[in-house]
Amino acid sequence: MDAARKEGASAVAHGCTGKGNDQVRFDVSVNALAPDLKIIAPAREWGMTREQTINYAQRHGIPVPVTVASPYSIDENLWGRSVECGVLEDPWVEPPEEVFTWTRSVGETPGKPDYVEIGFEKGIPVTIDGQKPGGVSLIQQLNELAGRHGVGRIDHVEDRLVGIKSREVYEAPAAKVLLQAHQALEAMTLSKSQLRFKQRVAQEYADLIYNGLWFTALRQDLDAFVGSSQRFATGTVRLKLFKGSSRVVGRKSPFSLYSYGLATYDKADVFDQSASPGFIHIWGLPAKTQAQTQPGSEAKD
Repeated sequence: MDAARKEGASAVAHGCTGKGNDQVRFDVSVNALAPDLKIIAPAREWGMTREQTINYAQRHGIPVPVTVASPYSIDENLWGRSVECGVLEDPWVEPPEEVFTWTRSVGETPGKPDYVEIGFEKGIPVTIDGQKPGGVSLIQQLNELAGRHGVGRIDHVEDRLVGIKSREVYEAPAAKVLLQAHQALEAMTLSKSQLRFKQRVAQEYADLIYNGLWFTALRQDLDAFVGSSQRFATGTVRLKLFKGSSRVVGRKSPFSLYSYGLATYDKADVFDQSASPGFIHIWGLPAKTQAQTQPGSEAKD
């Protein structure tokens, strides 16, 4: 929209068809930021098939990275790579190796694991193995490292906003690793109730983005909660990358709610076990009372 304003444009155009979610994100965002601009979508307006759009581009000298023989629809950015169309439209068919470029097949991954340590400051990944390369470089390094171990392949059927189920294949090595690491850190630094509510907010946030509502007041409101929840999400998480898997094997934080003295079963235990019977009595009192006054009310298999 900034570019459209700078050029004095009266319309913006995109290449979306009438079946995908990307058209929703483009159109809603344009209308939110520049409602006076006209939106032009030739492939959608003309009802063109995939083959027709490829042939049109070839006839008019428009460079596109697809052919009729390899008609995959590919979207790619720093965070991930998505592939659809072609043989992938049959959900029974295993994705051929040719659709993957960021990740190796498990049979071609190293025979020894790699360990990587991700450092976070208030929920933001800032270091990799003690180095502070900057956000973009950190993600690029993780994409390369995790992809070498075959981490980050996703093959699933998703529900598009327009009502269609679609089979999509994704590659997101860095995203897979960073999300795992971040969740492990939150498990140490957020309380049980914070974690539970954060999961609800995360689902709402994901749906909001997927449905093209980024430029809305609700997204700003959710941002406020997310920012607050990350005040103490500072620490380091260690992960093991091996044969297509990424696994958290260590975590530490100066704000950790994990207490060794409370959790241990050895002589360093400081937990007052004598308090447990009273707690259990109070906790289970409603169930006991109902069983006594309403015989047969308990659930049975």
